[in-house]
Amino acid sequence: MQVPLNGHSRKLRVGVLFGGRSGEHEVSLASAASIIRGLDPQKYEAVPIGITKEGHWLIGEGAQKMLPEVLRTGQRVVMSADPTESALMPIDGSARGQKLDVIFPVIHGTFGEDGTMQGLLELAGLPFVGAGVLGSAIGMDKDIAKKLMQVAGIPVVPWIAVQRADWERQPKEIRRAIEKKFKYPVFVKPATLGSSVGMTKVHSRAELGPALDLAAEFAMKIMVERAVSAREIEVSVLGNHDPRASIPGEIVPHREFYDYAAKYLEEGTQLLIPAKLKKPEIKKVQSMAITSFRALELSGMARVDFFIEKRGGKIFLNEVNTIPGFTSISMYPKLWEANGIPFRELISQLIDLALEQHREKARTKYQIELPEGASGALSG
Repeated sequence: MQVPLNGHSRKLRVGVLFGGRSGEHEVSLASAASIIRGLDPQKYEAVPIGITKEGHWLIGEGAQKMLPEVLRTGQRVVMSADPTESALMPIDGSARGQKLDVIFPVIHGTFGEDGTMQGLLELAGLPFVGAGVLGSAIGMDKDIAKKLMQVAGIPVVPWIAVQRADWERQPKEIRRAIEKKFKYPVFVKPATLGSSVGMTKVHSRAELGPALDLAAEFAMKIMVERAVSAREIEVSVLGNHDPRASIPGEIVPHREFYDYAAKYLEEGTQLLIPAKLKKPEIKKVQSMAITSFRALELSGMARVDFFIEKRGGKIFLNEVNTIPGFTSISMYPKLWEANGIPFRELISQLIDLALEQHREKARTKYQIELPEGASGALSG
């Protein structure tokens, strides 16, 4: 899409937002680089916007500038929450602010995928790719997401949520509650993070305490889940009011489970597209993916992860990722490519969905029209 300008059209200025104060900072850089390369240069002008691990906002000079360089030498800016102002304002006042047409956020995890960034973009009046404040916050909190999926009739792996404060105050009681509900092994992970950061497979009581301590470093709430011997299946979802699901793919990790190292640091993990599933299984995971997308109030995109037990074939929905990875090995774009949507077209469709959602939001009234003279009565 191009914006009319004095009878002509200009490219849409797409702010690609990456980095951030998150344990998934490095993953975000890889995703952002892929998106910038994937933007159609005939339709879009990429504006790289990096956030350092300390929270500084910096803007690059153009799409050709390397993203780590943006974080080192880019111009310091702040995002204005005033929708009547330019989106990005230099902090030293040395130049005019920069206007943007749409934001493509690829900050995975904390302060990017959890609704906080989406709230800022809503205040700024900017269209953005992906879920809004509510859907992002729910999708990031695995405990709340599981509860809502249960209400929607979607089977999830049994779990216990542990508050960090409770674990630090009452470690014996927490251990007892976990061992009463589950037999080993169990998975322990932060409730509000992704990319398997801070996650441990716990095989015995001796490993439980250190695993809870590790997860507590990354979140105030910890998830403890029953370990299942299962195949790992992923489905991509695309759309707003009429979401559609891709064919499923399968992750075959070369490690005991699909941890951070297996995902990003080592070779050996296999991505099988399409996954070898029976037709009823394909239809079921696709239906569950769309049901969860709607139940969690999502929009634009999501990657939905499933477990299919190796014995018995029971299907569990594991989690929903509202800002999936866009790296060279990421399942979300690969699955859509297998469905006939190449990467460049996928990026364009996501931007179109963001603009569509923004137009829909703009139809909502936020003020009421008072009868003549009523404002004086109210102020008195």
